[in-house]
Amino acid sequence: MSGDVYILGGSQTDFARNWAREGFEVFDMFAATLTDAVNDAGIEPGQIDVGHVGNFVADLFAGQGLLGGFFGQVYPELGMLPTSRHEAACASGSMAILGAMRDIESGHYDTACVLGLELMRNVDGKTGAQHLGAATWKGHEAMSCDFPWPFMFDRITREYETRHGINDDHLTQIAEINFANAKRNENAQTRGWQFAKGSFDGDENLNPSIEGRVRKLDCGQITDGAACIILASERVAKTHAAKLGLRLADLPRIKGWGHRSAPILLETKLSLSRGSDIIFPHVAMTMSDALGRAGFGCIDELNGLETHDCFTVTEYMAIDHSGLTRPGESYKAVEEGRISLDGDFPINASGGLIGLGHPVGATGVRMVLDCAKQVSGRAGAYQIAGAENLMTFNMGGSTTTCASLVVGVGQ
Repeated sequence: MSGDVYILGGSQTDFARNWAREGFEVFDMFAATLTDAVNDAGIEPGQIDVGHVGNFVADLFAGQGLLGGFFGQVYPELGMLPTSRHEAACASGSMAILGAMRDIESGHYDTACVLGLELMRNVDGKTGAQHLGAATWKGHEAMSCDFPWPFMFDRITREYETRHGINDDHLTQIAEINFANAKRNENAQTRGWQFAKGSFDGDENLNPSIEGRVRKLDCGQITDGAACIILASERVAKTHAAKLGLRLADLPRIKGWGHRSAPILLETKLSLSRGSDIIFPHVAMTMSDALGRAGFGCIDELNGLETHDCFTVTEYMAIDHSGLTRPGESYKAVEEGRISLDGDFPINASGGLIGLGHPVGATGVRMVLDCAKQVSGRAGAYQIAGAENLMTFNMGGSTTTCASLVVGVGQ
């Protein structure tokens, strides 16, 4: 069996909050997000048939596993709910969505709750970096550095330099755009941040190097946060739309998906594409798969992209790997203003991982929620004018697990 999967509603926490500092634990974050999502979707808790949790390392940061058991702890009606937890590093939330989609498409369940979350600000920065390093191949890479992920993505920057050349100014512009977009987002971690004149230049005091060419403002944020969406079959969505006085076509739905994985070692990935203009062919295939399944011929037919800017170079990579530019020419979309909020193809209108924040297990879910808001005209101050179809690109590790979803309304 198969069928469309609709998004009835959802919620996101304020990514600026430090939950541990406020005296709360990971359960409190889960409970608040689930409650808000149920209310936003306008359903009763008992209507949820199955629960999926996206999370990377609650076991390390919070000492807590078995997160699916929290559903029944929040709502007694969900005390016997079938649940599962999904882990794929920073793509954990997307894997939870794909699992829920399969449940609905198979006809096993009609309504699914997907909740992604991560508590990360309860430890010091170096400890957090070590925990997050679990998505590298431990003992085989990133061993000669203090911060594994800036080190790894500096390696990707150097690969761009070798194959195509890359200008740090274009990476800086990506950071500036995403921080500016975040100021419009009431849930963004950095919405209140102020930057001194020259912060986005090469000043080692204002924007120091973390590893190689990766500077402080190139980096996504260490964030506490959660996001939740309520998914439904066409049968349930049709009834839901009627209650709201809407057409079924007015509800956001997942139109297409892509999912690919690659070897865990970054150097293996790079060697597999040696001699090619595309650095990560599986990334390009992931987005191409999503476009094709959604019935689109190219990325330009969409209205924007929520992408995984864990570092500015990751967004730079997504631009040419999506087909928005030719390989190695991502800088053109930056220079021409295409990716700005008022451009013809906004990227990370939400602020992305750099501006909005990156609670690892929540990011894939948050991206889909933001796309659903955009195509429903509910994105507020960061609304993309006329948005009908948007794409996500979410990845775990050094592009080890990749997922892309097309969210839209209408036909």
